[in-house]
Amino acid sequence: MILVFDIGKTNKKCLVFDAHYRVVFEETTHLPEIADEDGDPCEDLALLSGWLLETCSKVLQDERFEIQAVNCTAYGASFVHLDAESRPLTPLYNYLKPFPENLHGQFFEKYGPEEKMALETASPVLGSLNSGLQLYRLKYERPEVFRKIKWSLHLPQYLAFLLESALKCGVGLNSSHTDTTLEPGATPASEITSIGCHTMLWDFQKNGYHEWVKAEGLEEKFPALLQPSDLPVPEMSPARTSQMTPRGIHHSSFIVHHSGIGLHDSSAALIPYLAGFREPFVLLSTGTWCISMNPFNREPLTVSELQQDCLCYLTFEGKPVKAARYFGGNEHENAVQQLAKQHDVSPDFHKNARLEPASPAETDYLQFMRQLVKKQAVSTRLAIGNTAVRQIFVDGGFSKNEIFMRLLAAEFPEMEVFAAEVAQATALGAALALHDCWNEQPVPQHLISLKQYGNP
Repeated sequence: MILVFDIGKTNKKCLVFDAHYRVVFEETTHLPEIADEDGDPCEDLALLSGWLLETCSKVLQDERFEIQAVNCTAYGASFVHLDAESRPLTPLYNYLKPFPENLHGQFFEKYGPEEKMALETASPVLGSLNSGLQLYRLKYERPEVFRKIKWSLHLPQYLAFLLESALKCGVGLNSSHTDTTLEPGATPASEITSIGCHTMLWDFQKNGYHEWVKAEGLEEKFPALLQPSDLPVPEMSPARTSQMTPRGIHHSSFIVHHSGIGLHDSSAALIPYLAGFREPFVLLSTGTWCISMNPFNREPLTVSELQQDCLCYLTFEGKPVKAARYFGGNEHENAVQQLAKQHDVSPDFHKNARLEPASPAETDYLQFMRQLVKKQAVSTRLAIGNTAVRQIFVDGGFSKNEIFMRLLAAEFPEMEVFAAEVAQATALGAALALHDCWNEQPVPQHLISLKQYGNP
C-alpha cells in the first residue's frame, strides 16, 4: 500500500491506495488560514505540518494497512524557506499576494522585456504566482531573511522533506505538536514539476535554470533536482522505533520502503492518463479554472499564445506539457447565480437542464452554455495546436454536465470526446509516480472510466 497526502488550497487529504490503486482509506480536513506580516491571508504552515505528521502516524500505526511508500502532492507557486537548522524562516506566502509595482519594474528593467522572459520561461507574467519572483522579492525587501536561507523548497517538496525526516528518525510521528524542526539525515530536493510550472525559474529553451536565477544567487538556494525514485530508502533508527510505534512493532517489521519527493498537483493529475493511454490526447481538467493540457505538443509557446493565457507544465519526467487556461468554472458559477436570481429558481436548476429547455431559466442557461463552450473550444484548440490529437478527456465538474459535454463534442466533431472519471486523480498520480519503487503488480488497465459523447 502507499500513503499519499494531497494538499489543496481548501482541502487537505490523506489517502491510502492498495496495490490495485483502489482507495482503501481517505480522510479530509480544512485548516484555517492565518495572516502574514503584511496582514495578507496565508497557509498556517505549523498547523499543516502538525496535521501531516499526526495523520501519518495514525495511518502507520493502523494494523489494517501495510504502508510500503509515502508521497505527497500539493499546490504550486508557494515556497518554504528554511534556515541552516531546517526551520521555516517566513510564513507560507499566498501566491495571490499582490506583487509590488516597484520590484516588478526593477526586475524587468534588468532582465526583461516581459515578452522575452515569458517566452523563455513558458509562462505569462503573473506576479506572485511566478514563485521565482517571490524569492526575488524576499531578497530585496527582507535581505536579512534572504541571507539566512539555506534551502528554498516548493510546498510539495517541503512536505516530502518533513515526512522523510520523520520516517528516518521517528520524530513527531506519535504526537500532535507543531515543532517541525527536521532532523539530520533527511535529503532536501527540488523537483521538476514544481520548479517548471509558471515559476519563471526554468528556461524551457535551455532546459535549465534561467540566467537571472544564477545572476541573483538563487540557484544556490535550491537543492539538487531529483526524480521521484532518486531518494534513498528511509531507514528508522531502532532507538527511535518505540516513539513511532507504541504498540511495540519491531523495527524489522516497519514496512515503509520509499519516501517520494512530492509533485505539483496539476502535473500529478495528468499521470493516470499518461499511464492509461498511448494515443495523443488532451486532458481538459475542469474546476474554477478549466485547463487543457497536451503532453504531445512540443511546439514552443508563441507571444500570441502567452497573451491568451497559455503556459507550459512539466511531467515528472521533465517533458513539457503545453496548456491553455480558461476561467470557465468561475464564469459558470457567477452566471448560474445570476440566472437563478433573475428567474427566481433554485441555484441548482441547471443540474437538470437539457438541450431541449423546459423553462425560461433553462433557455437562458443553454444560451449561456453555448457561449461558454465556444470560449472553451478556443482555449482547447490552443493546447491542441498542430498535434495529431484525436481524443479529448474531460474530468472535474464539467464532465458531469450533460449540456457542456454534448456541446463540446459538437465543437470537435473530428475527435472522440469523453467524460472521464478517476477517483482522486491528483493523489493517484502521486502514487503512480512511485509505482516501480513499491508495487510489484502491473499498473491496472482500467484506472479511468470513460463515457463517450457524440454530436447533440
